[in-house]
Amino acid sequence: MAIPRRVVILSFEGPDRYASIGGLSTRVSQLARAFGANGSTVDLIFVGDPAAVAVEAYGPNVTLRRWSQWISACHPRNAYDGEAQKVLDWESSVPGFVVDSIVAPAAALGERTLVIAEEWQTSKVAVAIDRLARLRGVRDALTLMWNANGTYGWDKIDWPALRAAAAITAVSKYMKGELRRIGVASLVIPNGIDTDLHKGADPRLLSEMKRALSGRPTLVKVGRFDPDKNWLQAIDALAELHAAGINARLIVRSRYNEYAERVFAHAYERGLNVERLPYEGTDGHKVIEGIALSEAAILHIRAFLDEPTLSALYAAADAVLANSGREPFGLVGLEVIAAGGIAVCGATGEEYAEAFVNAIVCDTADGRELATYLRTLLASPRIASEMRRAGAETAERYSWAHALVALDMKIGYVDAVRQ
Repeated sequence: MAIPRRVVILSFEGPDRYASIGGLSTRVSQLARAFGANGSTVDLIFVGDPAAVAVEAYGPNVTLRRWSQWISACHPRNAYDGEAQKVLDWESSVPGFVVDSIVAPAAALGERTLVIAEEWQTSKVAVAIDRLARLRGVRDALTLMWNANGTYGWDKIDWPALRAAAAITAVSKYMKGELRRIGVASLVIPNGIDTDLHKGADPRLLSEMKRALSGRPTLVKVGRFDPDKNWLQAIDALAELHAAGINARLIVRSRYNEYAERVFAHAYERGLNVERLPYEGTDGHKVIEGIALSEAAILHIRAFLDEPTLSALYAAADAVLANSGREPFGLVGLEVIAAGGIAVCGATGEEYAEAFVNAIVCDTADGRELATYLRTLLASPRIASEMRRAGAETAERYSWAHALVALDMKIGYVDAVRQ
């Protein structure tokens, strides 16, 4: 195999709640575990909780290294709070640590190191790692990749320098196309999902969630409040269902921000009331109790939902709206179908989604299109059952084991080109 025994992953996001902002946190956390289970020794360097220990074991062969904690202590909101200062800190401190503490010692033992840097915040770090590895005479013992999960921050990247330093990779064919638009060639290395997700939702928790939903048509949307996520389409679709006499509700899980005000204002304009779940802790059972008590058209949850609770919600709901207008990969939709739920995807990067076979796929941002599909789904239990079954079968093909096979092949190519 081409995957080295030593692996380093660089990402602002990570497994801490402080660093769990989007799909990137899930990606790097599960990728680190997959490498560790595969026998590699892994260091996941991320902007972690400032109150947590700086270095911590994270499953077999994986070490978490929380970077920039001294800055995060002054910026308690999340990993991107104080971003500019953290980026500078990473550029000055991470390259030396990676090369001198990991790459060089591994090279002295005749071993290679794989470094995967994620997103624009690490682009200059990757360039500096390449430069320092050359100065130390260990560049031949280093496989260096920089991965694109989205387009945000690309205006800050020195593309010629990055292309000269690292192999450029993308998380999907959609992102490969976005890179191609700016003249950057890339290798596609897809995400996987945790093996445990293939087991579906926990039966007892699923039963508890179904009792809380009490048979009322329920839609779920999880993701940040952002225009790219087609929130207004979701609101319009819910309003269309109400106009058709269907008393559906939408359960929303997202942190509140300025765009949330626009979304909820639109809901009120469409005659939909919004309620916020008072509980904001980490106990999934209390969240389920709050759902059972709510009669609102839209219930906004700000509590942390652990994986079992989230899977139960996905599986119990009639549909989960992962209907983004721009979706680099669509990890949420993949997790939904693995849990036994029905995902509603946009038409951008969800390569696993087969329209009306294993998922609903919207071609527009029109709420009426989404409402049309949802009405059919709610009226056709047989279609819903077949879609859930097909989705679970599809999810089986998106394990991290499969993703590592693809990555192994790409590493072999990158190393061959560097020789």
